[in-house]
Amino acid sequence: MNWRDLSVSACGKYHECDGQPAYSGCFDEVLKFHAPGLAPVKRGDEARHIGPDGNAAYSRRFIRTFGFYEGFSTVQARDGWHHIRPDGSDAYPERYDWSGNFQGERCTVRLRDGRYRHVRSDGSFAYPETRRYAGDYKDGFCVIQNDAGLCTHLDLNGKPLHGNWFTDLDVFHKGFARARDGDGWMHVDLRGVPAYVRRFAAVEPFYNGQARVERFDGGTGGHQRAGATHWSNFALLDSLNLRRFQAIWLVTGALKRLRQRYVWASSRPCLAHRRTSRKVRALQRWSHATAAGPGELRLVERNAENWGLSVRGEFLLADHPLSLADAALEYSGALGDLWSSLSEALKAQGDWRAPDIFGDVARDPARLQGHHLMLRSYARHDYALIPDALGLQGRERVVDAGGGFGTLGMNILSAYPDAHVTVLDKPEVVEQARNSLGLVPGLNWLPGDLFEPRSIRADVVILARVLHDWDDGDAIKILGSGSRCPLAGRATFHHRNADGKARCIGRFV
Repeated sequence: MNWRDLSVSACGKYHECDGQPAYSGCFDEVLKFHAPGLAPVKRGDEARHIGPDGNAAYSRRFIRTFGFYEGFSTVQARDGWHHIRPDGSDAYPERYDWSGNFQGERCTVRLRDGRYRHVRSDGSFAYPETRRYAGDYKDGFCVIQNDAGLCTHLDLNGKPLHGNWFTDLDVFHKGFARARDGDGWMHVDLRGVPAYVRRFAAVEPFYNGQARVERFDGGTGGHQRAGATHWSNFALLDSLNLRRFQAIWLVTGALKRLRQRYVWASSRPCLAHRRTSRKVRALQRWSHATAAGPGELRLVERNAENWGLSVRGEFLLADHPLSLADAALEYSGALGDLWSSLSEALKAQGDWRAPDIFGDVARDPARLQGHHLMLRSYARHDYALIPDALGLQGRERVVDAGGGFGTLGMNILSAYPDAHVTVLDKPEVVEQARNSLGLVPGLNWLPGDLFEPRSIRADVVILARVLHDWDDGDAIKILGSGSRCPLAGRATFHHRNADGKARCIGRFV
């Protein structure tokens, strides 16, 4: 009897051919046959492989067995997970916390410490690094996840295929992979480049040039790959036209503070009775606009009868630790208005001067607080990994130049409690930060100017998100003032890569 003609019975306890049992007896569980003609079975606490006649292929017994892929089967034994050959012998001596199936002569395994990597059929490692997660190979590429939770593709040697990172990612199918970023799902090509601009709630792999997609408003439809570029350019320009309206919606939600996690029903008379119907109608209109308006903001979502904040919308709450409420106010107000002077700047013949943004902020106490609360949220989101990247001994004197409300400084003190951190910033910023934070052990404040030499002795001077605000000449002056700071050690300048790791990009010694 040819094993290719056998299938699993409807009850899942034996194999059959043309509706008839292939052998006498049955098991608690059987899986389908794989080359070289063996099937995983389990009876009681013992698992093994059988041939088409129902007889055991070898004498060993395991906790669980799985199908053969590329000549090897994953098994779970008392001492851990590994692979065996068709005769039941071990493919290699190592044991793992879990193992997958071989694809492309590589197999993903989970080590005892919970980390993932790929092994070859002889048990040797395909590359030296371990990952937070590593998936199966397909057509020579796999998906891995780094410690920051971002995903990318690797080749068979463990080298990045394109170096682009996504919040979720799939293997390639027909030359495209499903990928997700902060705005939703899309398809990317072998270069890691999106095939189109638009994002969706869900996408499926391409089949004959078309992929099924689900829009954020719940609608579905095919998305033609051939027309993606044409649609992409149109959508990009259209989205640029609508950015101003998006900003207005954002600031409206920020000003209302979204009713501090207010959830309202669209069809409950008792709610409308308790609150004026006018307010309820206004909130409903705002909900519809932000849920599926131009650009699909998706700040709120509807569940049955109720509207509530989406995960994205919660970032506009004033009490959210990463609140973007103040950012919405800034970018829909003074910072957004700066774009209106772009044409004037382009026409200028060398006598145009850039607006004094930081001076304007400093002269308005209310805006000063909101501006730096915005920067604090950015710092909380981006700076968590910087202290470890500094590689300090733990007792250094650190100057955080342009440190705002001291978020990075407090992160450094959290990692190095014996360090001494001084935050240098404009006097108005320092005053508000002191009043807001109060006394923080190890954290000092220095009112000053980035363009002036520092009068404080330091081992390390940090410039985080500072130099990009200035033209080259001013940036050089800032770096020069840092080099004139009385250094006991070094001044370093760091940048965080897409994989979440910080690296040194400049140093004064």
